[in-house]
Parts: sequence; structure tokens; C-alpha cells
Amino acid sequence: MYDVIIVGGGPAGLTAAIYTARAGLSTMVLERMSLGGQTALTYRIDNYPGFKDIYGAELAADFEDHVRDAGVEIIMEDAVELELDGEAKAVRTAAHRYEAKTVILALGSERRKLQVPGEEAFTGRGVSYCATCDGNFFKNEDIAVVGGGNTAAGYALELSDICRNVIVIYHGEQMPAVHSLQGQFEKRSNIQVLYHREVEEILGTGKVEKVRVKNLQTGESETVAVDGVFVAIGMQPNSQILPGALVLPSGFIRAEEDGTTPIPGVFAAGDLRHKPLYQIVTAMSDGANAAHAAQAYLRSR
Repeated sequence: MYDVIIVGGGPAGLTAAIYTARAGLSTMVLERMSLGGQTALTYRIDNYPGFKDIYGAELAADFEDHVRDAGVEIIMEDAVELELDGEAKAVRTAAHRYEAKTVILALGSERRKLQVPGEEAFTGRGVSYCATCDGNFFKNEDIAVVGGGNTAAGYALELSDICRNVIVIYHGEQMPAVHSLQGQFEKRSNIQVLYHREVEEILGTGKVEKVRVKNLQTGESETVAVDGVFVAIGMQPNSQILPGALVLPSGFIRAEEDGTTPIPGVFAAGDLRHKPLYQIVTAMSDGANAAHAAQAYLRSR
């Protein structure tokens, strides 16, 4: 039995793991895909203290090195069931059942879908949710980026280095991405922003060939020829396996600033937790707080 099982290997979970391991607690991180979470899928990061400009994949690799050096056990499996009542907790995967005295939930979030015709059919055939993963497939082609936040702006800049033209489709009149990202658009002649637009359908034969967008001001629709569509419209919390007592109507988890939840011995951190700001640094702060709270919980017993 572990002292702590951390479900999720993003910035929050990995930070918690470093703190609990350094406190002498036996710690295991369970991650279904790759360590680093959304950090590993981010193009470049310029607001992480100490690094003026760093690739997300590079920072995620540094996180992993730090965690492994701390002596944390990392198991790459998908949690499918949680047993959180009672003193002993358990996390089940398809092949194993792991027990711990405490559990820190750091499952994070995943990309939100457009939910329009053609999206599912063309996923993997022109529709993508990760520019870092799939951008090179569209070298010297025309692509659309849907969204207006930091992720969408980052995607547009990353793709503009390798694609012929990048068309950003955003429903509002001003992108909410940070000013430093938007300012870089002016230096890229191959980036165009279509404001007050909403994607209605993704079209093609065998692969993406165009998107139909609606002008929200005039109500008229038009088609835009593109070879690919990158969707960056926000996150959906990965709370599907969590008990209802922990989950808010929004899908995010109910947890205090120190990560405590209504279930004793269960803590939450990162993008899964309902809070006003979702950033790497806030996720890591969550992880440290949850680790400290888990320590206090174990000490009290």
C-alpha cells in the first residue's frame, strides 16, 4: 500500500509527487498517456518564471526528470474506477488494483469538441486538437484554427511557421489571448483572423477540404477552403470516473484551496479543480497545496 497515489501526470500531479516524495511518503503517479499533461502539447511558453521562452515539450521533459529523480514510481495505466470511501483507498486500472492511504486527483482536462457535422468523421483526417502533435502533416498547406484564447493563438503562431496560410476563426470581436501572443500576429503575413464567425460544418471527401462558417453579425454563411482544422476552444474536465459527491454541475471538482474534498483522504489539484485561472503555475500551486494537505492528513492518523 502506498502513502499517496496521484491520478494524473500533468503539472499538478507531478508537483504533488515531488512534494510527497521529498516528505518521505511512498508515492505513485498513475498516468494514462504522457507525462506533462497539456504542457507537453503547448507550443511555446513565455510566462513560466525562470524561463523567458521554452517549448512545452521541453518543460514537460524537465518535469519528468525531476519527478523520477525524487524517487516517485510512475505507472502508465488508465484509471477506470476509484474506491475512495474508508481509510484504505484504491484505484483500479484494466489490469491492476492499487491501494493507498490517500489519493490526489489530478486528472486534468481535455480538449473541448466543436460538436458540428464533419468533426468526428474527419478527426485524424484533417481535424486535430494538437498543433504540436500534428502540425507537420500540414506543411505548406492552408489550415484553420478555431478559437481565440492562448492555446488557439499559440497554435496559429506555431502553424504559421510551417503552413502556407493560417485562418483563425473566432466568434467574438476581440481574441482573449494575452497581448504578447496577439502582438506577434502582426509580424506574420500568413495569419488572418475572421472575427464574429462560427464553424457550422467541416466538409470534404475523404479528408478536410473546407469549412462552412456563419457570420454572427449578418447571419450569412460562407465556405472557406482549408486542408486542416485545429480546434482550440477550451477544456473539458476529466471527471467521468469521479463520484457524484465531488463533481459540480460544470463537471469540475469540488475542492478547497488546499485541495481537500468532501471525502476524507482525497484531494484534488490542477485543471480538474474549479478555480478562476487555469495555468501551469496555478496547477503546480494546487499540487503543492494538495501534497501538504495529504501530509497533514496522514500525520493526524
